[in-house]
Amino acid sequence: MDYAMIPSRPDGLLSLSGASGIPLYRQVYERFRSAIAEGTLKPGDRIPSARALAKEIGVARGTIEVAYSLLAAEGYILARGQAGTIVAPNLQPQAKAAPASAPRAASRPDAAWPHAPAPIPFQMGLPALDAFPRKIWARLGARHLRATQPPDLAYPDPCGLLALRTATAAYLQVARGIQCTPSQVFITSGYNNTMQLILQALFKPGDSVWVEDPGYPPTRALLRQAGMQPVPVRVDADGLVVEAGIAAEPRARAAVVTPAHQSPLCLSLSLPRRQALLEWAAHSNAWIVEDDYDGEYRYVSRPLPALKSLDRQGRVLYAGTFSKVLFPGLRLAYLVVPEAQAPRFERLCTLLAGGAPVLIQGILASFINEGHFGRHIQRMRRLYSERRDGAAAGLSAVLGSRLRIDPQPGGMHLVAHMEGHHTDRPLAARMLESGLYANALSHWSAAPDAQSALLMSFTNIASADQAEQLARRILALM
Repeated sequence: MDYAMIPSRPDGLLSLSGASGIPLYRQVYERFRSAIAEGTLKPGDRIPSARALAKEIGVARGTIEVAYSLLAAEGYILARGQAGTIVAPNLQPQAKAAPASAPRAASRPDAAWPHAPAPIPFQMGLPALDAFPRKIWARLGARHLRATQPPDLAYPDPCGLLALRTATAAYLQVARGIQCTPSQVFITSGYNNTMQLILQALFKPGDSVWVEDPGYPPTRALLRQAGMQPVPVRVDADGLVVEAGIAAEPRARAAVVTPAHQSPLCLSLSLPRRQALLEWAAHSNAWIVEDDYDGEYRYVSRPLPALKSLDRQGRVLYAGTFSKVLFPGLRLAYLVVPEAQAPRFERLCTLLAGGAPVLIQGILASFINEGHFGRHIQRMRRLYSERRDGAAAGLSAVLGSRLRIDPQPGGMHLVAHMEGHHTDRPLAARMLESGLYANALSHWSAAPDAQSALLMSFTNIASADQAEQLARRILALM
């Protein structure tokens, strides 16, 4: 078995803290030991080499080697020379409750996003479709089809395929620092599906919920559709202003936030704000929905931990997506709920009788378990960094006096600021009519003086030259 059960990514260091007083090697050791003891990593599973893991999470190779030597000395792992290192085959996992799953959460389609047969330049919500390893996916698909048995043709588990939930839990535990079991992971079909599941499970009509301002418009629409009241809370350079939320609605039942890359400004929620938000939720008995829609893609420095990894009171629900990372046609995502809430979500999933096709879930589980998922993320992180720089350079060369492109630590789109208020809307409309995508930032805000900017994805812009050619088309529309 490959070591994909523990994807090696820079984000893997998110829960390692030099300020915690615990040596880094000890933190790595504890994470692996916990994953093995809980059964997230099973006997015989392959783990990354010390060299590969050290490179990905940004620590000295000796740090990983010390952690591995402790694990080996205690019998948790077994080195097999060139064949790699595996979890000791004779271990008996001490897993918790049996797994369960639920709806789905994937890409984030906006009502204004075009549904065209081919990507439109700068179209939001699309990964680099030209870079997806289609041959590997096809090979895995053919293998699963050949191996199909009669039980595989029955109704799927409404909570998600166990193999995929288990692979997701293992990925999150090591890569995002989120301690969870497969029974806390629910497979959904997208962000809207995830939110609908959360709203039905935990809230009732009339409840108030903080939403970021500016923030993702469908979140407000989903809340209103459920009879709830979205409360806009302003965002500054450190993310959601918790004090402003308390002042606006201290009795809110929840907050929906995008801590890794604030949607749409791509700012990160600072650690003090994360702590303040968690303290508010614990004190108010409120919930936090962490929408980590593109947290895999950060290009500078080391990102802060997932908010869920800091949750000690069981108040955070973590929503992630495979569709944004791989391809939107996949329509698969996931939701991690607090352990105490897992039975409630399992009952609701069973009642709704959803569930994605078993075949697609099985292919994705193999894609993760055989290491392709981790490697794809690494490649995309490098590619997106290059394409982001190229797109920004090309646009600035032509439109530098008209648009100011903000430097961003991560994300999958650019924010190009304009002068004035609401001046972005006419240009965005003209661009769409001319076959170019742009979303007006002012549409994402409830504030009357909302700043103007164009939101444009760079993921499918292959070079600075292509960006310059497109920028000239934009210039002609200004």
